[in-house]
Formats: sequence, structure tokens, C-alpha cells
Amino acid sequence: MATRATTVVVVRRDGKTAMAGDGQVSIEDTIVKSSAQKVRTMRDGDVIAGYAGGAADALALFERLEEKLDEYNGNLPRASLELVKQWRTDRVLRQLEALLLVADEENIFLISGTGDVIVPDEDVMAIGSGGGCATAAAKALLRNTQMSAAEIAGKSLLIAGEICVYTNEHVTVLELPDEDQDD
Repeated sequence: MATRATTVVVVRRDGKTAMAGDGQVSIEDTIVKSSAQKVRTMRDGDVIAGYAGGAADALALFERLEEKLDEYNGNLPRASLELVKQWRTDRVLRQLEALLLVADEENIFLISGTGDVIVPDEDVMAIGSGGGCATAAAKALLRNTQMSAAEIAGKSLLIAGEICVYTNEHVTVLELPDEDQDD
């Protein structure tokens, strides 16, 4: 599935997982919004998720993922697998066009409607039109700096935005565990 008009990246380092998404929404070659929220927390801040593709489709999938997380007591690997099974077998869901990038403190998954639940080889993964650029930047920063996961996620999105015309500099970064979260 070719997705354009967004970039979302997730990075894990030193026990922290950070996800960043840009805010650009484009229709063909026109920017129609620059401050969209494409990353969010789920399950009381235990899971972070981002999307590339159709916003309405992604939001419908976020709802389904949250249901699966509740059904499987927050078990992200099981919830992700069950979401993919439902996505592939449900006639309505099969029409949805989006990619999801989801993570908790231990797992990172790319989830697609083609039946994929992909685990990255390294603690970095990105989706969207600037995904390749963000992945390269994040890997270089991870290997060659002492930057935190959140710093790497944010900086790699800014670098991707310098290269990809469908990625902008309005970046939202979320991190797990959230230091402000009550235990």
C-alpha cells in the first residue's frame, strides 16, 4: 500500500519508547492542514499509536485496536494479531486504507490490512511517505549519538521533513513510560 501525506516514526532507547508524527495533510499536491494529530496514546497511556493513510480509516482501526487491547488485558502482541485477523476477514474493515504503527514499552509493530504484523529488526520503524527518510535518520542518530528516544524521534521527523514534501515540521512526540503518568 502506498501511503503519502504523512510520516510517523517510533524509536526505543534506554527503556524508553518514543513515537513522533508530523502534522501535514495533503490532497494530491495541495497542503490542506499542517497541524493534524497522527499519534496518540491508548490504554491509559500504556500504548502509543500512529497512522499513515486515511484519517477516518485509521481512527476506525484505532477504535478496534483499543477494543482488542481491552479484550486481551493490554497484551499488545495478541491485540495486534487479533486486529489483523479481523481486518482481513471483515468485509467492511477490508476496505480501510491505512497503516498503523503501535508500540508499548516492550514491543513495536507495523500493522497493515494485508495481514502484516511486522516487528522491526532494530528498535526503529517508520511509516508514510517520509518513512524511509525518518528511518535512516533515526538509525544514524541511534548509532552515533547519545540522544534520548524522544529526541531521536523528533529530530528524525524534522530531517524527513527536509526531504519529503509530504512531511512538515509540526511534530508531535509521545513517550513511554510517560514520566507525568501516575503509577
